[in-house]
Amino acid sequence: MSSPIYKRVIIKLSGEALAGDVNYGIDPKVVDRIAAEISAARSLGVQIGLVLGGGNLFRGAELSNAGLGRITGDHMGMLATLMNALAMRDVFESRNIETRVMSAINMSGIVDHFHRRKAIYHLESGRMVIFAGGTGNPLVTTDSAASLRAIEVNADALLKATNVDGVFSSDPKQDPNAKIYSKISFDDVLDKELGVMDLNAFCQCRDYNMPLRVFNINKENALLNVLKGRDEGTLVYKEE
Repeated sequence: MSSPIYKRVIIKLSGEALAGDVNYGIDPKVVDRIAAEISAARSLGVQIGLVLGGGNLFRGAELSNAGLGRITGDHMGMLATLMNALAMRDVFESRNIETRVMSAINMSGIVDHFHRRKAIYHLESGRMVIFAGGTGNPLVTTDSAASLRAIEVNADALLKATNVDGVFSSDPKQDPNAKIYSKISFDDVLDKELGVMDLNAFCQCRDYNMPLRVFNINKENALLNVLKGRDEGTLVYKEE
């Protein structure tokens, strides 16, 4: 087994990924498969933190168009990420993986409140850490929560788990001639206006020199390939 190229990573997983083909709720088979992929990756000795979205359960931005206040909707979306985190925690622990959920929203008696030093301690102690509640602030995406947590815990890279194989020159669903980049700089992504992630999160990764790897979580062994430095997905890096 080849050695991993990263010691510590943060994986950003959208809520929609947990819903599978039904696009709503939590699909137990999908959650179990993702947990199996991450469990295999942890066997390499890599410390892994997981940031979850909540779009499979609630999307505040969409319901705001129906009269729901955007701030209230975003708060409800943060709670949806906690529901996903609780589900993932139980799946990991059913695999005998000691797991801590750390929330940006204080949920005493249910999960731990986020504490940077404690998060690093848990990772160094071999525990799986799930970050929920976004950043605790409305009008901020979970992409931004992922970039923030990656920087805070001194991760070697932020891995964005998506349903596409990486970053393409154009939308591969619309353009059959779209080409995938094996690697591309942050500045080139901005120049080409490629939609990789929330712009604030993307610029934060660039400014703090946090490498970003985009890959397909639905592809078997893709996460293992990324951690072993194989040609998988797209690496977004800062040019020197």
